[in-house]
Amino acid sequence: MSVRLICDDYEEITCRDPFVHQEDIEAIRQRLTELRVEHRDLDEAIARLAEGVFVDQLQLSRLKKRKLLIKDMIARLESKLIPDLNA
Repeated sequence: MSVRLICDDYEEITCRDPFVHQEDIEAIRQRLTELRVEHRDLDEAIARLAEGVFVDQLQLSRLKKRKLLIKDMIARLESKLIPDLNA
């Protein structure tokens, strides 16, 4: 059984795991969309903060750390949906 998903950025995601239900795939797809939006928003916020005359380094560091965490979460969710090519 193979399920294909087309995400907002037209990236095709395929899940070949027969134990993953369509509802689970849709939930993961929705979460990926939310995380990508948050990642993009953080990127813009970091850029705006860095442009300022007085940069709050602590806040900037926290935003960057959050952005990396979200990037890792996105990668983890995507790996759940993409089949292992070595199998």
